[in-house]
Amino acid sequence: MRQEIRQVEDLLKVNSVGLPPSPPERPVANLESIPVGARFNDPEIAAGVSRDIAAGLITCSQIMGQAIREDIGMMFGQFHTAKAQFGGRLLRINKEKGWLVPPPLHLQTPELVHA
Repeated sequence: MRQEIRQVEDLLKVNSVGLPPSPPERPVANLESIPVGARFNDPEIAAGVSRDIAAGLITCSQIMGQAIREDIGMMFGQFHTAKAQFGGRLLRINKEKGWLVPPPLHLQTPELVHA
């Protein structure tokens, strides 16, 4: 993502668009100083990252569809491809680690099928 951020920042600078102020760097925290109940667990982090990837895919698709400059459309097409590949890898990891909990299967009973 850092490369994507740099590319977008460079594009904005070249086109004389002012960059928004960036937040200050976060301080380094010691894991032991965070109470157990206040820590995010691995499945929560994985779900959040998956959600952010999905939102990024949608945003890239929207920009690709609305771009009137081919170079910008292509740049976000590259971002989209990279996010899709990362999302696929994350899905595999979620399955391997058991972090992805599928919904229960709903089986149709014979009585309901004929009703």
